[in-house]
Amino acid sequence: MTARLGFGFWSFILFMLALTGLFVLLGVWQVERLAEKEALVADVGRQLTQPPYDLPPADQWAAIDIETYAYHPLKLTGTYRNGDAVLVFTNLPEPKGQYGGPGYWVMTPFEAATGGTVFVNRGFIPQASAAAFRTAAGPAGEQTLTGLALKPEAAGAFTPGPDTANRIEWVRDPVRLAAMAGIGDPVFGLTVDAPAGEAGALPQGGETVIEFPNNHLGYALTWFGFALITPPLLAFWVFRQLRPAKA
Repeated sequence: MTARLGFGFWSFILFMLALTGLFVLLGVWQVERLAEKEALVADVGRQLTQPPYDLPPADQWAAIDIETYAYHPLKLTGTYRNGDAVLVFTNLPEPKGQYGGPGYWVMTPFEAATGGTVFVNRGFIPQASAAAFRTAAGPAGEQTLTGLALKPEAAGAFTPGPDTANRIEWVRDPVRLAAMAGIGDPVFGLTVDAPAGEAGALPQGGETVIEFPNNHLGYALTWFGFALITPPLLAFWVFRQLRPAKA
């Protein structure tokens, strides 16, 4: 009995108790993350319905807070540089319009009347239309539009490099788009999604996709579940250790 109640016995008990505490902490952390995510979704929902901001002058772009403009309607006036559009690969499984599936966002430089360039996402096109839209004419002359400002997409470790031969990108990042299109500074730090246009027309605007994965409740229940089952398992193990050995 004494041998079984030695250092290893007590070390294992302490380890299991510490593990239970860790599971509880992880569960609490996921509950906190759930509250943060729900607050973010609610805040974005409010932003989407606010009156539009006017695009600030280009000399203020370096100092703006991206969070202030993200997911907020933005009004801008200027001219499209249709010949410098960049296609960004995407997949649109649940389109609001006629077209969906694999395709591209048509990201067109928009020369603001107040200076600088904003990349406007004119909308979605199917893959089969890619060649045509690399050189397709777009809206000519001065345009005024109100679209939705979105934060730049971050490239991941497995994001391919730019396909310069076909002017195809993989993320909507104004810096990468400007490099592809040969646009110099200043470039606005967010992209703007154009609103829906005429039904059936391409590019198919109004297809903004805003998703915030929210699995925190499931994760929290998993960690709390581990915290609940660990003590009974430990108690059973202790019982087995303390049970008198058979002769």
